[in-house]
Amino acid sequence: MKLTLALLFLISFTAIAQDLPVKWEELRASDWDKALEKSGYTCILPMGVIEKHGLHVPLGSDIIKARNWATRAAEVEYAVVFPDFIYGQIFEAMHQPGTIAIPSDVLWAVLEATIEEIARNGFEKILILNGHGGNNNFIPYFIQAQLGKRRDYALFLHSRDADPEYNAKLNQLRESDPSYDQHAGERETSEILYLRPDLVIQERADDESGKDMDRLDLPDLYTGIWWYAGFPNHYAGEGSAGSRELGKFITEYQVESVVRALRLIKEDDTVIELQNEYFDRVEKGFR
Repeated sequence: MKLTLALLFLISFTAIAQDLPVKWEELRASDWDKALEKSGYTCILPMGVIEKHGLHVPLGSDIIKARNWATRAAEVEYAVVFPDFIYGQIFEAMHQPGTIAIPSDVLWAVLEATIEEIARNGFEKILILNGHGGNNNFIPYFIQAQLGKRRDYALFLHSRDADPEYNAKLNQLRESDPSYDQHAGERETSEILYLRPDLVIQERADDESGKDMDRLDLPDLYTGIWWYAGFPNHYAGEGSAGSRELGKFITEYQVESVVRALRLIKEDDTVIELQNEYFDRVEKGFR
């Protein structure tokens, strides 16, 4: 009888250890040490914004994508997924309903405080998983600026160029012109059709234009109004061409890519070692 009870306890404990939630908010305090160890002290921060996505897909499409990529990847290669970070660079959409655009200094402070809290809770490796194109310049600069002071953690950004085989298959599945398929168009609509079809009203996609109005002709110059000049409806592409099949293909590719990134991060010790070496030299100075 005692042996049977001991065996049942062992089986029960093992099941709990193997069935740790990947989502931070679903973990119990009693799970914490196990989650840290099992994750290799690795946490994913899904990052997106709240903004208009045409008239047919939800305001939170970017964070829906990032959260799903993170969760699905963590279920394959265990990591803890932080709750949605919904703030980002989105001033170009302030003329549209539903947009949440906070001041740049507040965004920086909130993101840095969030990263610091993740690290204070024991994580040594933090992967930002970005679902919003408007963050593509902001996040790399934020990460580069982390060298401003010593950190006891390493910060990573997932970024991968699509391989030729993927691009070829993607083009086979496309129905619309890819040259302006940038925001709430065929590709992004397809992703949400696969991830959250209940939130898509695809027949509204053609109620406004998603074509480039091309209202600026300034070669070799950059100006902040560039996006509005081309896409004042904050919609770029043809959402009506979206399909669940295309969304499934894109999502599976993204998740596979994140799984590989997690494995690299969990196995890596070099980044933190180099950071420590760098800060040792900074603090030593030139004397």
